[in-house]
Amino acid sequence: MTTGSRDRPGRGAFGRRGFLRAGGSLAALAALPPVLTACSSSDDGSGELRVVGVADQQKPLEEMAGRYRAAHPGARFATSFAPTDQVQTLVRTRLAGGNAPDVHVLYPGSGSAMSMAELARAGLLADLSGQPWTDEVPENFRSAYRREGRTYLYSAGSSVIGAIHNKRVFAEAGVEPPRAWSELLDVCARLKARGVVPIALGAQTPWVTQLITYALVPNAVHAKNPRFDADMAAGRAHFRGSGWADALGRYQELQRRGFFNANPNGTTYEQQTAMVAGGKAAMAVQVSAVLAGFRQAARAPDDLGMFPFPGNDDASDQWIPAGVVVGLGVSAHSRRTASAKAFVEFLGRQENVERWARSVAAIPFRRGPSTRVDPVLGEFLPLIDAGRAVPFMDQNWPNPEVQPAHFAAVQDLLAGKTDVDGALGRMDEAYGKTP
Repeated sequence: MTTGSRDRPGRGAFGRRGFLRAGGSLAALAALPPVLTACSSSDDGSGELRVVGVADQQKPLEEMAGRYRAAHPGARFATSFAPTDQVQTLVRTRLAGGNAPDVHVLYPGSGSAMSMAELARAGLLADLSGQPWTDEVPENFRSAYRREGRTYLYSAGSSVIGAIHNKRVFAEAGVEPPRAWSELLDVCARLKARGVVPIALGAQTPWVTQLITYALVPNAVHAKNPRFDADMAAGRAHFRGSGWADALGRYQELQRRGFFNANPNGTTYEQQTAMVAGGKAAMAVQVSAVLAGFRQAARAPDDLGMFPFPGNDDASDQWIPAGVVVGLGVSAHSRRTASAKAFVEFLGRQENVERWARSVAAIPFRRGPSTRVDPVLGEFLPLIDAGRAVPFMDQNWPNPEVQPAHFAAVQDLLAGKTDVDGALGRMDEAYGKTP
């Protein structure tokens, strides 16, 4: 999802069904013809390859499908895109019913119903382990790509969570990106005094609720105990009574000081984006993969920057979240398995890994001397290289129940329906459920 359209092929290149835009309908996705279960040996390379992705994947998939067609003139794609919540619901249902797309959105790790571990455990994903690129995935990323030694996820690399900010608004207020929590509170107070919403929060869109927590937890939890996730898995630690309480407490502090827009639970991700891009709000805590959408909505792409969201008062020791970006899987029941795998293998070539990563402001899982990373990530790379980056929290959770419990807990916190201890108790209960 970059703002440029130079490499964007026409719609005709992608088959007769066209695209669903970010606000696309669930009914249109559901109308895709069934994929009948058959052996991959029947795959003769003809027919459309059905690909379903989330809206953030539209630009890289359009570009990659165009490049693939240039090398394989007979290849045809029927590609559709929709918001995260819609795609997760529909594709998971179709996978279980044996009529899923050939290639589909897939989330790293184990924390959602459409995650790699959950679908692999259910036997719904084709094994990609024989592809050359799979040997190059760094050791510290492999749990996001693999289950029981087999690779099921294709992802171009990792994205970060930080503050996307409107540089023009910051300059007009005479403030700089803060480097410590106390500085953040001061910057927010000065922005608020000028009539600007300091932090736009679109908590009506469930996945947005988690991002501020995720931005704060690395400093509140992992900087003090890097083995916290392993301790939780072993039953030696819990959300309650841990640094998670400090992180949610600071989340509440931002609301208590009036640093969010009015009614965050009634504000969508799209409205959050428009607020920052248009200068009504100064910043939003977001994942770098959506930066292209913010840039597209802004008056000029260069109006927007991104900085690590400070979670403690030591500017020299900030920790950040950096997780494997949403990727693709191949349906185990596709009758075009060979064609689907060939497309994914093409995506795994180094030049294509880097193209995909650049389009979503991600860091390629392989970097070389000539690798170009989006300049907006410049402040994040030293923290990653110094080992002060933590995988997105849900990528290490044992089942898909914890993530929605977290969404609901944050919405209830914002609405004053629960307190921090109650929210974390609900998350502990969800964490303890058998996958």
